[in-house]
Amino acid sequence: MPRTAKPAALKLIDGRSAGRDSGGRKVNSGPDFKRVPPEPPEWLSEEAAAEWARVLPELSRLDLVKESDRAALASYCEAWATFVEATQTVQREGLTIEARQGTLAHPAVAIARAAGREVRSWAAHFGLTPSTEQALARSGGDDGDAENPFAGSG
Repeated sequence: MPRTAKPAALKLIDGRSAGRDSGGRKVNSGPDFKRVPPEPPEWLSEEAAAEWARVLPELSRLDLVKESDRAALASYCEAWATFVEATQTVQREGLTIEARQGTLAHPAVAIARAAGREVRSWAAHFGLTPSTEQALARSGGDDGDAENPFAGSG
C-alpha cells in the first residue's frame, strides 16, 4: 500500500532550514487553503468530542487542518470513541464469552481491533502518530525530487 503524502507543514517541522524538509529538499507549500479550524459537528459522541478538543488545538497551531477537513477529523474522533468503548467493554466483560458453541472471543475484541486500525489510518493523515513523521520523511514526497540524486523513478 503506498504511503500517504505528508502535508507541507509536517515536512517543515523536521526541516534542515526554512522552506526545506529533513532531506534538505525544498517543500512546496501546496494550495493556499484558508487554514481555519473546523467546528465540531453537533452529533459527535461525548468521547469523540473530547478527542476533537484534545487534538484540534495542536493541528490548528501547525496549520494542518482547514474547514473542509471536518468530516475526516470527525471520522477519526468517532473511530477513537468506538475503540475506547469496545476496549472498556472487554475490560469489564473479559476477552471471551460462553456460547452454545463453547468459549468464543468477545465481539468487542473484533470491534476494538477494527476501530484501532481505523484510528491509526485516520491519525496518520493528520500526523498524529509517532511513526507518521518518520515514515513520511523517509518517503520524501514529490517536492524537490529533481534536486535529490537518490530519488528513484519507482
